[in-house]
Amino acid sequence: MRTIDLRGRELSASDMLAAVPRAAQARAEALDTATRIVEDVRTRGEAALREQAERFDGVTGHAIRVPSEHIAAAVTALAPDIRAALEEAIRRVRRASAAQVPAEQTTDIGPGARIVQRWQPVRRVGVYIPGGKAVYPSSVIMNVVPAQVAGVEKIALASPPQSDQDGRVHPTILAAAGLLGVDEVYAIGGAGAIGAFAHGVDEFGLDPVDVLSGPGNNYVASAKRAVAGVVGTDSEAGATEILIVADAAADARLIAADLISQAEHDEQASAVLVTDSPDLAARVAAEVATQAVSTRHADRVAAALAGEQSAIVLVDDRAMAVEFSNAYAPEHLELHLEDADAAASEFTSAGAIFVGDQTPVSLGDYMAGSNHVLPTGGQARYAPGLGAYTFLRPQQVIRYDHAALAGVRAGVVALANTEILPAHGEAVEARFASEPVGD
Repeated sequence: MRTIDLRGRELSASDMLAAVPRAAQARAEALDTATRIVEDVRTRGEAALREQAERFDGVTGHAIRVPSEHIAAAVTALAPDIRAALEEAIRRVRRASAAQVPAEQTTDIGPGARIVQRWQPVRRVGVYIPGGKAVYPSSVIMNVVPAQVAGVEKIALASPPQSDQDGRVHPTILAAAGLLGVDEVYAIGGAGAIGAFAHGVDEFGLDPVDVLSGPGNNYVASAKRAVAGVVGTDSEAGATEILIVADAAADARLIAADLISQAEHDEQASAVLVTDSPDLAARVAAEVATQAVSTRHADRVAAALAGEQSAIVLVDDRAMAVEFSNAYAPEHLELHLEDADAAASEFTSAGAIFVGDQTPVSLGDYMAGSNHVLPTGGQARYAPGLGAYTFLRPQQVIRYDHAALAGVRAGVVALANTEILPAHGEAVEARFASEPVGD
């Protein structure tokens, strides 16, 4: 990993972001391709999806709509320890997601004038689960459980067909879906799956969804942008990111392990350490070099850590570390600080914050109960991670009686006339045809 020394410099937020740029070029190049793939699915349906499966997944002649017996068989074949872990993760995420459903609120503006704020679930959700460099049953949980907690009636799931599974969806993905009671599953990968969810595919009865969610590569993220406005989407989750803020007392071995854990996702993954301790920076660099060569995906990790999106950043002090982190707005933020609990409130822009050296990001990936579908690319400045609220729509229900309407009658008419929209006022006046203003 390279080391960037920002000490002794007056830097703007833009300067800080330029020091460790994200791998944005690949996303830009993916948008055009993803848009074409989505449009192809919209116009040609199943034929387009089968061509894409052959081209991208090396699969032909597979069942796109997964038979229910395949799901049942995957659940039956699931190893007991994996099943127990999945069921515990489901329990934890379900409990945490329940706290994300707002209670209905009633506001009495005055006598006879009431507004009810309620949260309505969308009717149908499409969940995408990637299946390229890794297998993600945990992502099934993170997407399906919040939708179920929100009260969504229909949930469909798509994941790429696997060439080593005779064109079937990976059995662990199917098993996770089965444990959650999801029986509408499609063997469709990448941007094509996003297009299919957004526009529907008549040939095998896939109806369009209202909201789609789930992680994926740059093509999946770009496809979500291409269908925005057609359906609702979660954040455009791209390559994973970890930013660790640490002080001199931090354990270099643990920091290196956590950086590597996220770098193994993808060559474009971002792994960043921010510290005011040159000694810690040197020790982490040495630990990374030692640990990275012995991990299973050493080549992938090496590529991610050598990329310009990864670095060890030296700053003057804690205040500068906070400023850098909030400008960068990482997907995952770890605080390896002696006063981590007290310091956490200073870090305002992150998808999720992992406080203390015993709370690694990998805990959040699986068993913390928090959701691991989080905004990347700096979107944490303005966008949340996935939650039950992703599948809910706030809705206002307004009820005024005649007396309450009379109380604001003159005000409505005055404002309508000011805006040169007299029919607005006339609509109110129609309810008082025999009552002059002021009565």
